[in-house]
Amino acid sequence: MSDTTLKATAAGSGASATERFLTDKTDVSGPRADTARVNTLATEVITTVHDVIRRHQVTYEEYNALKSWLISVGQDGEWPLFLDVWIEHVLEEVATATRKGSKGTIEGPYYVPSAPTLPSVSVLPMRDTEAGTPLLFQGQVTGVDGEPLAGALLEMWQADDDGLYAQFAPGIPEWNLRGGVVTDDEGRFAVTTIQPAPYQIPTDGSCGRLIAAAGWHAWRPAHIHLKVSAPGHQPLTTQLYFKDGAHIQDDVASAVKPELVLDPRPNATGVAEVTYDFVLAPVS
Repeated sequence: MSDTTLKATAAGSGASATERFLTDKTDVSGPRADTARVNTLATEVITTVHDVIRRHQVTYEEYNALKSWLISVGQDGEWPLFLDVWIEHVLEEVATATRKGSKGTIEGPYYVPSAPTLPSVSVLPMRDTEAGTPLLFQGQVTGVDGEPLAGALLEMWQADDDGLYAQFAPGIPEWNLRGGVVTDDEGRFAVTTIQPAPYQIPTDGSCGRLIAAAGWHAWRPAHIHLKVSAPGHQPLTTQLYFKDGAHIQDDVASAVKPELVLDPRPNATGVAEVTYDFVLAPVS
């Protein structure tokens, strides 16, 4: 393991994810949630907890352990990690149930907006000595009517060969393996990157303690994150995985869908190559 890997702690990643969320996604100027809706959702969540306590005869020792753990999740800054790993996949499923076009999945806690803009044929920013298997990722962005979407934006981000993300682990250049690729006049793109590695979510904090106590594993399969957007169309957030990759069948975040699995093959130069097209639904 590299020095960088050893220093990438759950607390550090959690604090960064929390800071990003509060900076980029908390809008106090927007409309307040409907009181009746809050009443319904909060009451049902609390009632469900009551039901679990009664059905399983939860003890005070277990209750106090939960209380201590909930406090530590906040202190560790791991609420974004906990929610994105164990809750978000169901929210995404509900939110996109009727949307036409390509399948999406969870965003996760490591998205950073305003990555460097790149042309349709480009190399994702990386170190000169970036480890990993080179990958040519190409395709086309269209609408559901089949019309190419020129100037569509593909925001891409991924972990490196150590399973670490730039801006969430020390010692990695700021925009490493992050970029915003703009499609050409036919909606096409071709990006050279590396095939990412599977990785464990941070386990030295509160989420790791839950995983250990429950006897779960902490692994996510290798994946590339994308946000695909174009004027007049609904944005798509997704992750693309790799056929036969480790933990495809038991992703800790339950985010894998069959439609999101890539199968790269060597091209004439021996580089792994894969084509994957995106279809965006119109704004309703």
